[in-house]
Amino acid sequence: MANDLPLFRTQGHSLIATRNACQRVASTAALWMAAALVVLLAGCRGDSRERLLVYTPHGRDQLELLERAFEAKNPDIDLRWLDMGSQEILDRLRFERQSPQADVWFGGPSTIFDRGIRDSLLAPYRPAWASAVGDDGIGPRDLYYPAYRTPAVIAYNAAALAPEEAPQDWDDVLEARWAGKVLIRDPMASGTMRAIWGLIIQRSITTTGDTTAGMAWLRRLDANTKTYTLNPAILVEKLTRQEGLVTLWDLQDILISRSKGAPFGYVFPKSGTVVIEDAIGLVRGARHPNAAKRFIDFVGSKEAQLLTARGVFRVPARHDLPLDSMPDWVSEVERDMVVATVDWDMLAHDGPAWMSHWDQHVRGTGKSAAKDVR
Repeated sequence: MANDLPLFRTQGHSLIATRNACQRVASTAALWMAAALVVLLAGCRGDSRERLLVYTPHGRDQLELLERAFEAKNPDIDLRWLDMGSQEILDRLRFERQSPQADVWFGGPSTIFDRGIRDSLLAPYRPAWASAVGDDGIGPRDLYYPAYRTPAVIAYNAAALAPEEAPQDWDDVLEARWAGKVLIRDPMASGTMRAIWGLIIQRSITTTGDTTAGMAWLRRLDANTKTYTLNPAILVEKLTRQEGLVTLWDLQDILISRSKGAPFGYVFPKSGTVVIEDAIGLVRGARHPNAAKRFIDFVGSKEAQLLTARGVFRVPARHDLPLDSMPDWVSEVERDMVVATVDWDMLAHDGPAWMSHWDQHVRGTGKSAAKDVR
């Protein structure tokens, strides 16, 4: 966890990093207390069912949908879940390593799961559906498997912008007309944002040989950013109220919000986008391993994959689902989306250092840097 927090200094923009880091620590502590309360209250119930605790970033809509379907098929299991950011899950599992509370780690990019492997946080399990997914996104020694594919998009408030007015590619978001109009989910807590940041930095390494140009790109984005939101719900709320007009986020949350009436549009970046292999794994030392395995088997089953595709806009990881059973929007995504090449091993290895540098030296510096240039 120390690698993910900035080294604090006492002057300049380091005060901004200190404040932001403290906010994240406070937020994470609150989530940990909430998790403890979930376990405590569950224990106080007169419920004879086996309790299963899942740590996940997937959000209430998807989790309630799966909870109802899973418990209907498994009436002897009481599924509980705690929703938090991907990085926050990793930090919490590290903290609990000697006495695990969670049984399943459900959701997040393979790069985050790889870091969990290095900390011995996962146990091997080969799901019943393992042969139905491709090799991409499968962890070593059966330590995790991909459940969904999650594309990143450029999203915008369609009540304020026509489709042709919205940014069409990553570089377009840096234009001066978006100054103060960009909303960003805090990248230090979000696996999706870390993947987008990784794409930008790897593009820099490919073209120039180092990360300098990538960090300069992120500093220009920082100059246009109005705020970094602590969670996706705040991001959606601010975009809906036009406190910002543009964001970079995952397709699923945008489509769910739009289905509820939010005036959102989205664009697949023309140069290519990150497509995250969204993983699931068994927590090492889980208190309820058999129930956990049943849940993992359920998540990747044909029934659950179609349920989440139709109900909460998830792109299935399975390759054997009948095309005529899939919703139309999945075909549209596969048609319009250009998948960027990402070195996921590099991102897993070097990503924490990149994010630490960004948090300490780039976050909050873009506006002053832009003034210096003028």
